[in-house]
Amino acid sequence: MVELTAEQIAQRVFDLDLLDQRQLKEVWGAIGSRQVTGDEFRQLLERRELLTNYQSERLMRGDRTGFFYGDFKVLYLIGSGTFARVYRAAHRHTGEIRAVKVLRRRFADVPEESERFLREGQMGATLRHPNIVPIYEVISRGDVPFLVMDFVEGRNLREFIKIRKKFDPPEATRMIADVAAGLAYAFERGICHRDLKMSNILISSRGQAKLVDFGLAAAEGQEDDENANPRTIDYAGLERATGVRKDDNRSDIFFLGSIYYHLLTGVPPIVETRDRSQRLSRGRFSNITPVQQIDGALPKPLVTIVTRAMEFNPMQRYQAPAEMVAELKAAVAKMNDPDAGDGSGRGKEGVVAGPQWSLMVVESKLQLQNLFRERLKSVGYRVLVTADPERALIRFAENAKTADCVLFSTSDLGELAINAFNRLGEDPATQSVPAVLLLGEQHQTLKAKAKVNKHRVVICSPIKLRELREVLARLLGETVEQSG
Repeated sequence: MVELTAEQIAQRVFDLDLLDQRQLKEVWGAIGSRQVTGDEFRQLLERRELLTNYQSERLMRGDRTGFFYGDFKVLYLIGSGTFARVYRAAHRHTGEIRAVKVLRRRFADVPEESERFLREGQMGATLRHPNIVPIYEVISRGDVPFLVMDFVEGRNLREFIKIRKKFDPPEATRMIADVAAGLAYAFERGICHRDLKMSNILISSRGQAKLVDFGLAAAEGQEDDENANPRTIDYAGLERATGVRKDDNRSDIFFLGSIYYHLLTGVPPIVETRDRSQRLSRGRFSNITPVQQIDGALPKPLVTIVTRAMEFNPMQRYQAPAEMVAELKAAVAKMNDPDAGDGSGRGKEGVVAGPQWSLMVVESKLQLQNLFRERLKSVGYRVLVTADPERALIRFAENAKTADCVLFSTSDLGELAINAFNRLGEDPATQSVPAVLLLGEQHQTLKAKAKVNKHRVVICSPIKLRELREVLARLLGETVEQSG
């Protein structure tokens, strides 16, 4: 990589329309001199949030394209698949944040693939439902087609399962009910999904599941099994094995049941393989271990739902997503009934009755993330976790109601957590958000750096769960029970 001067970097960002003359003039004025290195200048642009790390890296590589798609300026790469990449982008005039999905160049140069991508986008753009990520624009101008979609702050379900391994029954059931509701809405409009998998389910910062990549069924044409698109080969294998026509909506139900099985047990029911012949094998779908054999402690209503959704015989499955939605909602209601328990504060299905506050935990150590999540969920909190203080601040800046309270832990983040805690309180948009700074034992000498007030407090490790609950209770106006 060639070392660039500050002047060269300034010229590049101007030529690429990343910054205008006024912004550059303000930067030079803030520096007070042009006698700075290119690296110092670039770092200043990043600190002032005029340039993102992603833009900076591409700029220094000498890239000249890919910074804009239509009126949207690319900020970060947020997802990359075989066929397309997805970026977080901002509208050049309004600053509105969107996700932009761009077909990869090697497919964009193939007319059939480009047309398929656009048809898929056009089909998805007809859907408006809380559990489906909306597509606002389908753009074919230029040499690379792209879609403009809602930006969902969060992760996809595949990323979550890698970290969490499995989900407790109430949380898994709520998420699957969300997905089933989106499928039911689409089915009523004659649209199947045809690519239902964990990476196509996004979980928002508020815990809501949302489907992406609708419309593949309409875009596929009438290929036979052997020539099936790689994205639908699992569907082709299932439908050939069970003797139903292509595009049978009950195939979506089978794969939704498979995802539910995986969330509840931590074990994928279908052997994952890239081998085409194995993916089309009948035994892959007919020889699945019953879910109750993987986890005998699962609530019976949930075992019944998973089993019915994954019946090998399509006639014994739910015949429409709406049927599955009804049973999932009934299961959620039953698990959330605090009177359906044994007097221990848990419902019949083991759900804790308690506060319904949401808490974001900013902690970079995976072991401590899991500990915070498990202990706080056990007393009724809905817990969101992020390892990145900057990402937490962005989420709250975009929506101050991202969570009812935020906890910054310094265990591994050190002063990064303290700085984020202070910045949250300094920003007028987020200064009213209750916040806790948890200082690790090695960081307690830094306590004086924290800016506190009545709803922004500092506590020190080690701390017991009950003590933490009492702190949260004071901040949130919650009453803590005298147990535990």
